[in-house]
Amino acid sequence: MKSTDDHLWDVSDDDDYSPERDEAFEKKLEEWQERNWMEWLGQQLTFPFTVTREDDEDDAYFSEPASKSPFRLGHKMEALALEEEDVDIGVILAVREKGHAGRVPLADVEVKPKSDKNFWPVREYVVWFGNR
Repeated sequence: MKSTDDHLWDVSDDDDYSPERDEAFEKKLEEWQERNWMEWLGQQLTFPFTVTREDDEDDAYFSEPASKSPFRLGHKMEALALEEEDVDIGVILAVREKGHAGRVPLADVEVKPKSDKNFWPVREYVVWFGNR
């Protein structure tokens, strides 16, 4: 198995479609259904690490004052710990941005670059959460 096959399930817009990708995604979905995410993420992630907020259900980020508030869409912050799991918004991260402590849903963040050891565990959770 090639190392790229490990993440064959992760289909992005720039990837070519193939039946193997569909099969890998379906297999991964089955695996994820059995996973205790808090436990698994606790074993996989190394804190602290940098995340970028890529999603936010609050439409206030379109206003100028809100965009300057901490923990908003597009902001980079330091992930400090897994805090808890909420039935509606999923796993919540304790974060820090410019001296402010806060909380953000793990499903709203991304780790960059792909070479960061925390990229794939976070990516797996985000994709699972979006498809649950």
